[in-house]
Amino acid sequence: MNNRNKTKVIIKYVFLVLFTLFMLYPVIWLLLGSVKPNNEIFTPGSIFPSTWLWGNYIKGWFAIPGYSFGVFFLNTFKVVFFVVLGTVMSTTMAGYAFARLKFPFQKTLFAIMMGTLMLPQQVLLVPRYVLYSNLGWINSIKPLTIPAFAAQFAGAFFIYLMVQFIRGIPRELDEAAVIDGCGHIRIFWNVILPNCKPAIFSIGLFAFMWSWNDFLNQLLYINDVGSFTVSLGLRMFLDNAAAVSWGSLFAMSILSILPLAILFFFAQRFFVEGIATTGVKG
Repeated sequence: MNNRNKTKVIIKYVFLVLFTLFMLYPVIWLLLGSVKPNNEIFTPGSIFPSTWLWGNYIKGWFAIPGYSFGVFFLNTFKVVFFVVLGTVMSTTMAGYAFARLKFPFQKTLFAIMMGTLMLPQQVLLVPRYVLYSNLGWINSIKPLTIPAFAAQFAGAFFIYLMVQFIRGIPRELDEAAVIDGCGHIRIFWNVILPNCKPAIFSIGLFAFMWSWNDFLNQLLYINDVGSFTVSLGLRMFLDNAAAVSWGSLFAMSILSILPLAILFFFAQRFFVEGIATTGVKG
């Protein structure tokens, strides 16, 4: 019986390893392509390079004349920081309002907000661009960051996530705080927020990933190369010359993936807990 169980465990792990390698094949191909000569990358044959060109990383880092990818990474981190900060602040406050407060047209406003989830983002591109142009925000990070403080960065989804989580927090905690003389601000700050850490981590991770990978909005609103993010910097590999340095492009693509992979690796426990307990925390 023990041998049979061991065999099942071995088969299970072999299957999981093979399935993982299958799912990671595009990343492995990208990683190996980043150290290949250009003429080998799209040539049929071995996936491994005949010559390991680690210099592609140095070449790619300084590929854009006058700028290094350090500038693009710094710009991206700046955008992501404000997006995450604004998203967490706005969605937690809106979530608390919908979950705990009573105000006129509450259910109607919540229904309208949820209805925006079905609104294609492409419909909003032109009105937003006209609005930000009239405000003088074009060619800056303001259109990418300031709306996050008004819950416009996937706000309906994040607010719904927070509302469901807060509804799972016992109201007895609020009542005890009221007895101690706390108002809504202190209840929100001292009672609700400490119990919402898993949901806040999930919202922060989602906002980080979506903002980091954003390309269309950054392409629309940023024109100055010195303000480019990593996504726009990668695009410049295709614009600079007729002969694309694919090895350098792949090398910078690998570096652009690393922050997301590292963040998710260290924060996955909070991420999974936040999603798993949303709406069922008691």
